Amino acid sequence: MMVDGIAPALAEALEKRGYSELTPVQKAVLDPALGQSDALVSAQTGSGKTVAFGLALAPTLLGETERFGAAGAPLGLVVAPTRELALQVARELVWLYEFAGASIATCVGGMDMRTERRALERGAHIVVGTPGRLRDHITRGALDISGLAAVVLDEADEMLDLGFREDLEFILGSSPVERRTLMFSATVPRAIATLAKEYQRDAVRIAAAGEQKQHHDIEYRALVVSPSDRDNAIVNVLRYYEARNAIVFCNTRAAVNHLTARLNNRNFSVVAMSGELSQNERTHALQAMRDGRARVCIATDVAARGIDLPGLELVIHADLPSNPDTLLHRSGRTGRAGRKGISALIVPHPARRRCERVLQAARIEAEWARPPSADEVVARDNERMLVDPALSEPVSEGERDFVATLLDRFGPEQMAAAYLRLSRSGRSAPEYLSESGPLPAAGKARGQAGTPSKSRDDFGDSVWFSLSVGRKQNAEPRWLIPMLCRTANLTKREIGAIRMQPEETFVQISADSADAFVEALGPHMTIQGNIRVEAVEGEPDFARSAYRPQRPEKKPHRGKGGYDKGNDERPAKKKFTEAGTKPWGDKPGADKPWGSKKPAKPKFEKGAAAKPAKKPKRPKSD
Repeated sequence: MMVDGIAPALAEALEKRGYSELTPVQKAVLDPALGQSDALVSAQTGSGKTVAFGLALAPTLLGETERFGAAGAPLGLVVAPTRELALQVARELVWLYEFAGASIATCVGGMDMRTERRALERGAHIVVGTPGRLRDHITRGALDISGLAAVVLDEADEMLDLGFREDLEFILGSSPVERRTLMFSATVPRAIATLAKEYQRDAVRIAAAGEQKQHHDIEYRALVVSPSDRDNAIVNVLRYYEARNAIVFCNTRAAVNHLTARLNNRNFSVVAMSGELSQNERTHALQAMRDGRARVCIATDVAARGIDLPGLELVIHADLPSNPDTLLHRSGRTGRAGRKGISALIVPHPARRRCERVLQAARIEAEWARPPSADEVVARDNERMLVDPALSEPVSEGERDFVATLLDRFGPEQMAAAYLRLSRSGRSAPEYLSESGPLPAAGKARGQAGTPSKSRDDFGDSVWFSLSVGRKQNAEPRWLIPMLCRTANLTKREIGAIRMQPEETFVQISADSADAFVEALGPHMTIQGNIRVEAVEGEPDFARSAYRPQRPEKKPHRGKGGYDKGNDERPAKKKFTEAGTKPWGDKPGADKPWGSKKPAKPKFEKGAAAKPAKKPKRPKSD
């Protein structure tokens, strides 16, 4: 394979590897206009960037020679964010520089530092490592980078996200100023631009051609499920596609452990990849995936960074990615080198809008659908069985006699049934899924071209409900809506207008969902135990401070006039009389002039009945 700009030794290695055409990013770094300049390259996962910077480094490291001389202090340094990615880069550079006689050494966390130190003492032309371990070797004097000619930062955005900025600045600050610096990053946020401006000299910005069409070999499917059916949906997706290799992404280590246990119980061959595993355990897990002993890898985003599994056909997002970059990095594990792949997002229906926003930001159009049902999984199994080569291969001479014996003893129908049971015995039974919320119109994400957004004014038939919280209780739609969705399995599209009042809130619910909403609230009609919900007849009068009919007054205090409980009208307020008197209720003297004194208590007069005599004092004793 002879291409202008490729060193002959590397061209020979590419031809041996079966390369017939370079990818866009590989062609971009070979542009003669680039020369020996620094470069900031944006390239997505799976675009062939490892080979790209390997080709770009060759002229700088080899110079005018075709092969490397004796190994000593390293000439090239490649920094990667994770152990797996660093080891994968090293493997790629080994075969790429095979005919150039390069010695490649690795320095990654979790490996034996003494072994790495001995390899560095023997000498290496190129060193590949993670930021923390490289810094350790530099500070201990085991790694001499004073003679570096070039430095490559692979997945630079990920290294900054993982908190390696200080280590990177130390490594770049310790290397020669006149070095060549190549940065490869899936995205170029402000932090990357700042790092490039500080440590690169007039860097050439390269956006590989064809990157605008993200992962065109990947079929994206957004599968809407009930929140309680997430694990069951993952089981059915794995069973439906029966991929040779599949990876399931979770957001946390706890979720990885939970899902690993669930799938192990369902007879799937599973390995886990998370940060709590040792390097030896992670290496064995990847090897199990490569040699076929395991078919499903459950991993966190950080642990799976840089994983390259040959023949990976299926990516499942058990937890939704938090941003479009994470979605692209996860999905980039499949659909490589012209092979087709499937990226399936498990979308609990309360999180459907969030998924739509991530897809729209990533400029990806996904097909919205339900997860495969149990019947669809069984039908797919039957289709695979009918095309099984074991049923089409002719009967051999060694098998013929015993086949005849089996047919005579059991008959064709019994033998077919036995084969069916045997083929299904090693597989997990599919799960039955409950109904979930509605799908977006036309299978597209809300807000994309061709999908008109639904106006609240055209909400349609609805029922109004009153909630016993309002502005005085700091009620806000941003926490009321998720609470309603969780409590009654509603989607946001089934919730219409929300009208906040001082002490209550009116919520519009689709008429088709109103009965289910009431049933989900239970007999007490409460949410979260203390928020009362009442159905409203017709449309509330929002002009009033509170639409709820006034309740009967509490029992009056003692001494105050009451009112007839059977009368709906409250007693009129007390008023002054025309004569200037104040009513005193039913007590005597009710017409007493206002401001006059109360009648004095009667005094005892002479001649009147005497007061009762006081009890005589007891005489003092002598």
